[in-house]
Amino acid sequence: MPHLTTAATAAAATEAGRLGLGVPGYAHPLLAPVEWAELTRPGTPLHWTVLNVADGPGGRPDPHCTEAAGRLREAGGTVLGHLAMRDGARSFGELVSDAHRFLDWYRVGGFYLAGAPADRAELAAVRRVVDALRGLGEELHLVLGHGTHPYEGYADAADQLVTFSGAWADYRWSQVAEWTAEHPPERFCHLVHGVPRSHLEEAVRIARWQGAGTIWFTDRGDAGGRDPWASMPAYWDEIVSQIGPGVSE
Repeated sequence: MPHLTTAATAAAATEAGRLGLGVPGYAHPLLAPVEWAELTRPGTPLHWTVLNVADGPGGRPDPHCTEAAGRLREAGGTVLGHLAMRDGARSFGELVSDAHRFLDWYRVGGFYLAGAPADRAELAAVRRVVDALRGLGEELHLVLGHGTHPYEGYADAADQLVTFSGAWADYRWSQVAEWTAEHPPERFCHLVHGVPRSHLEEAVRIARWQGAGTIWFTDRGDAGGRDPWASMPAYWDEIVSQIGPGVSE
């Protein structure tokens, strides 16, 4: 099949544990109250969800976000603060300052570094940021949101890498980098929008074959500049049932 590169990759994914969900960032809790509430449902196979107040933590604590994050945390979920790297354009100081605010205001359990660079030349700078974030607390979960397969050295820089973020039309014919076969599925995440309900099972199979342990599939699209991640997929119950009950990491 076109989305397979090596037999080893397929075997690794087949033998992997249960898939889990990684929510790349619902809309503000006032605009998406049902979505945030659903994440606290017992048995939801949630690995983490990203809190993005205003392309980061915002300028002051938001009580609605504090409440939503607290409820999810009490339910055993992991909330990640959204740090906008903008492909390396944000400074080290800006990112660490945003991280401090997320920890102080929302007690996040880690960080999602959106727009993380993927080139070898940027690896040292990204490592510096990641090392600083790890120093902010024990057991913080760090996800590099590349959206594509980065230089393989990034695999040792964070807990997870987002190696695909995009449309179903591209995902169904995508190929996985061969070096990913050397790492377990829990190191990789795939985020796919525009997945029709009729292709949901196929999308799950591709994720397993390509060795992704965390996924987010939605039928929402990005037409007209819309954010496809802002609301839950129409087949939310179906995807939760397909993946099966799980616990937060």
